Amino acid sequence: MTDATTTEGTRERTTEPVLGVTVGDRVPKLRQIVLIAFVSAAFALVWFVALGILNIAFWENDFVTANRWMVPVLVLVFSFLVGLCGKYLRAPNAIHGGMQQELKGGGHPDYSTFPGALLTSFFSLLSGASVGPEGPLTTLVVQITMWLGTKLKLAEKTMFGFVFAGLASAFNGLIGNPLFSAVLATELEKGDNEGALQFLAWNLVAGAIGYIFFALIGFPAFASSIPFTPIATLAPGFAIYAILLGIVGVLIALFIGISFQIFGKVMDRIFKDRFIERVMAGGIVIAIVAYFIPELMFSGEAQVGSIVANPAAYGVLVLFGFAILKVLLFALSFKSGYLGGPIFPVIFASTMIALALSLLFPSVPVALLFTCIVAATVTVVLDAPLASILLAVTIATTSTIELGYIALATATALILGGAIKKRMTQRAARQGGAAEPSSADDARSTESQRAQEEHGR
Repeated sequence: MTDATTTEGTRERTTEPVLGVTVGDRVPKLRQIVLIAFVSAAFALVWFVALGILNIAFWENDFVTANRWMVPVLVLVFSFLVGLCGKYLRAPNAIHGGMQQELKGGGHPDYSTFPGALLTSFFSLLSGASVGPEGPLTTLVVQITMWLGTKLKLAEKTMFGFVFAGLASAFNGLIGNPLFSAVLATELEKGDNEGALQFLAWNLVAGAIGYIFFALIGFPAFASSIPFTPIATLAPGFAIYAILLGIVGVLIALFIGISFQIFGKVMDRIFKDRFIERVMAGGIVIAIVAYFIPELMFSGEAQVGSIVANPAAYGVLVLFGFAILKVLLFALSFKSGYLGGPIFPVIFASTMIALALSLLFPSVPVALLFTCIVAATVTVVLDAPLASILLAVTIATTSTIELGYIALATATALILGGAIKKRMTQRAARQGGAAEPSSADDARSTESQRAQEEHGR
């Protein structure tokens, strides 16, 4: 990295760039945290509204509804546009690595990639690929906050906190919980303990501003979107179920990690650096599945409600099949080059497993199955246990008693997932190579990871 100089009075001091950009020596003031919170929330609102308008225009018009053959046509058209953005506009993607690694590793950001990132965010989410909106939103908000942070000449040690404060505000348009976005941003930026409390305070302030902003506007967040009957009974048997469901969450996360590895290796071997062909190959598979099984299109947050309303209409085998196919489409979408996030595809797959188990074991409350599996799976995928608990609590109607079971399932997943990851690392070290990315590394290169890829360019 190159050095940069800043003048401080009559004394010239040298600073190094963070994330590839020249930094100053200033600490953000509270008014600047408030500023970035409003800027991020306003941008997120405009982006969500634009995405909604485009989705209605292309996917909910009478012609497409009446002509099913238009589904694969639109999938392929938007996939081709994703390929063009990646090839000619240098739009970011999640094929290799993710945001957490790039955030720590530095690089030279090129803000000229912002138009490509903006376009590919829309095209990816309109293509029917199994990617969530949190990934593109993270990418775009990080570019905006990084640009503003450099203009404010923020110090390297505070730039991370400033960026994640912006993310904490923007995420509230998606989830609808002021604590979730703040805690998730804090867990994603973990690493250096210095200034951690200050960064948490910034995230809480920005997250609260974003929450109030979207709530006053009446923006439809994902909070309480799956209203299962809360558990009001404290029973040892439920505690055992929670531990077992934590193990189920780990197994789902491992399946996600394995799928990512397989699709990554296959796509790399076949297409190498031929990006348009790579995206189109993934688009062909997505188009075929979308034509026959429209429930598996997109990230899943819009489709999951109708399935939850009547899971018996689908049956156990179909629900398990939905979960497996969703994970495979999720991995294929990422490794094909679409820009997106992991949270909603993971929630969809976890929900399908929970509903299938509820049909097999009707005596177990479906709320327990859903919240424990979702929290455990997201914990391993994102390596963010507290945010995962808040996510499960936010999207479902829960009680204080149920929160204890969710915490137990999350702890089980955290311990078991950590042990598996450690064993994989040791095994790779004995073989003289680096550990293959697990689901907590590969799919996690998503939520917060996606956004940083353009900063590594």
